[in-house]
Amino acid sequence: MDNIKLLDCTLRDGGYINDWNFGNETLINVFERIVSSGIDFIEVGFLDDRRAFDINRSIMPHSDSVEKIYGGLDKKQTEVVGMIDFGTCKIENIQPCASCFLDGIRVIFKKQIMKEALAFCQQIKDLGYKVFAQLVSITSYNDEEILQLIDLVNQVNPFAVSIVDTYGLLHKEKLLHYYYILNEKLNSSIGLGYHSHNNFQLGYANSIELINNHLNHDSQRVLLIDGTIFGMGKGAGNAPIELLAMYSNENLGKKYDINHILEAIDCSILDIFKHTPWGYSMKYFISASNDCHPNYVSFLLDKKTLSVKSINQILKKLEGDSKLLYNQATIEKLYFDFQKNDCEDTADYQLLSEHLKDQKILLMGPGQSIDMEQDKILKNINTEKPIIISINYIPDFCNPNYLFLTNTKRYIQQATFIHKLQNQIQIIATSNVTKSSGSFDYQLDYESLIEKDAVFKDNSLIMLLKALIKMGVKKVSLAGFDGYDESKKTNFYLSKMEYDFLKTRGNEINDQMITFLNTIKNNMDIEFITTSIYTKLLK
Repeated sequence: MDNIKLLDCTLRDGGYINDWNFGNETLINVFERIVSSGIDFIEVGFLDDRRAFDINRSIMPHSDSVEKIYGGLDKKQTEVVGMIDFGTCKIENIQPCASCFLDGIRVIFKKQIMKEALAFCQQIKDLGYKVFAQLVSITSYNDEEILQLIDLVNQVNPFAVSIVDTYGLLHKEKLLHYYYILNEKLNSSIGLGYHSHNNFQLGYANSIELINNHLNHDSQRVLLIDGTIFGMGKGAGNAPIELLAMYSNENLGKKYDINHILEAIDCSILDIFKHTPWGYSMKYFISASNDCHPNYVSFLLDKKTLSVKSINQILKKLEGDSKLLYNQATIEKLYFDFQKNDCEDTADYQLLSEHLKDQKILLMGPGQSIDMEQDKILKNINTEKPIIISINYIPDFCNPNYLFLTNTKRYIQQATFIHKLQNQIQIIATSNVTKSSGSFDYQLDYESLIEKDAVFKDNSLIMLLKALIKMGVKKVSLAGFDGYDESKKTNFYLSKMEYDFLKTRGNEINDQMITFLNTIKNNMDIEFITTSIYTKLLK
């Protein structure tokens, strides 16, 4: 059982959480605690020559930087490794192993560049290091590609090759499938590693499965299992090293001192977790269940216009390598193609025009002024007796005549309230929103109302104003359309309605709205009842 080893990569994979800014004291504390626990390998960070040296960060431009941070510390029996994402650190920045604090270097690479990356691994090996070939996104390899890679790896004969489940997609059967191929075809002197992620909460379970399978095969090959302190790591996190150490002590006769790892959790890692938590979440479950990059899920969730069912339907349209190679243009196209639902709306426009064309109309949005300036709104309602159209929500202090829906998620969130008011309110929905049963009172074509070249293509206020102009409406009053202030924690009277992208793109959306309002001012007279950024910016 001496051939089964644990590798801690907290200071490398955990760095995705805090941009590798652990602080020098934490870097030293984690290093000393892992070494004192007896863990076999510790990965101390990335070597990346695009980053300047910072004694507080575990991402370093040169192999000599490792000495500047960790030099003088006692490695004891633990071997020290760094990692290079192939292409981010030139070989000139790697000194010979004999004069470096590192014992080994792990090189991560995608399958498209396996030849170049393994040639680089050979250069690392020639400098005297134990070199590890890390197969990023292992699930993107088919069997033929794995065999092609094995031929290249056997020529280099690295210390180890690792199965890297970058997006936490592997279940036991698929993990063992990759293991069997590699174990059978790799040179016997090459170790096998496993680096998990916890999208399916399987990091620890899969690690145990692999260990037991390795023992059952009585393989003499070194098996390396990666873990991190408290599971700290990219995305949903990793298999916790303290659990792996506990299992190894109880079942493999190991003598890892887990108290040191627990001290590292208590003194260093919990503070980071409280500030920026990691771990299992719906986002990472959705990405893993659709075998896709989590940024696709983030893009769709950040829209806050889609039900989870709709998000899954869109993700299932991703194909081939694009599933794991994030491309924003791809997901934007899929999103807007999904929203399209050709709709013949001539009759609905005609009916709405008959009801609205010559009426006083008040549009109500969800800005904070809805609460703060409620008296102004009620005064307008009592005095002018307007037809009220609310957008994607129903205010709690008055009953609108119409609800304009452009957003499936908002519709689902208010389904119960809408049902209660079904005899008092009519719904105008764009064609991307589907009613749970039956049909809406009016349905308008979604694609004809969006701003295809804009930052916020489906801005609901712009969409409604376009529709009203088409109906012949010449004047509207607006309440609760405050504009976006990037410095505010929320721009909505209900914080759950906040869009994440407003924190960075609110000003662009304001500019988009001002441009639009200026283009329609000859077709429609707009009066703001409540305070709005737009009144200050309009020409």
